[in-house]
Amino acid sequence: MRRREKFVLTAVVLTLGLLAVQYVALEQRYWAVLILSIISYIAATWALSEDLQRIELAMLVPIPALFAGSVGLFYFLLPANILSRFTILGVFGVGVYALLLTSNILSVAKGRTIQLLHAAHAIGLFFALIISLLLTNTIFSVNLPYYLVGGLVGLSHFPLVITSLWAVRLTKKIEPIVWQTSVLLTLLLIELAIALTFIPMSVWFAALFVMSLLYLGVSIIRSYLIERLFSRALAEYALVSLFILILFIAEFPLK
Repeated sequence: MRRREKFVLTAVVLTLGLLAVQYVALEQRYWAVLILSIISYIAATWALSEDLQRIELAMLVPIPALFAGSVGLFYFLLPANILSRFTILGVFGVGVYALLLTSNILSVAKGRTIQLLHAAHAIGLFFALIISLLLTNTIFSVNLPYYLVGGLVGLSHFPLVITSLWAVRLTKKIEPIVWQTSVLLTLLLIELAIALTFIPMSVWFAALFVMSLLYLGVSIIRSYLIERLFSRALAEYALVSLFILILFIAEFPLK
């Protein structure tokens, strides 16, 4: 079976799995999402099995599983109508296929440069942001204590951060600078998430601010790793930060 056929089959099977989750009893749905994530990891490993190295099992394969978990949890929050649910199913299937294609490009690109590598980086970051938004939205929606919110944000975002940074150089081992910056950025995300639990703010805006910090942090560190953190890039990131700050002030409930 060719790779593209494996990707399509994997996307169809996981989409059917997501559809099956909604028929599980309410008290068992979190376990169902966990099982779906495990199946997603196994299915992604099978689909990407050609030339898959050990480092890629830790860096590339978990992202489709996180995507399945994030969409599965968000699926519970959707209104109970056919249109919204089937729209999510369609988007999920396309998303799984796109993630597998992206992971395949990164796997093939190790040790050499290919034209699609920059596109793979952009798509990978886009899905990292979507996963962050959906997971953080779910975490804030269940009204957990601040320490659990911080812990869950850290656990869910560290794989997103370290994968996004490792993909810049595609090394056979994770470099110390990648470890260090990943831990630092994750700690910042945890601190922001904890701070937001003390502010009576919309769940969507809280998730959006966490996602924004993830975007800025990963983008700046990526530019640093490839030695392109020029003054122009810093100015652009500063403008984005200013826009986010203005949005935060505008939505601050005690203004």
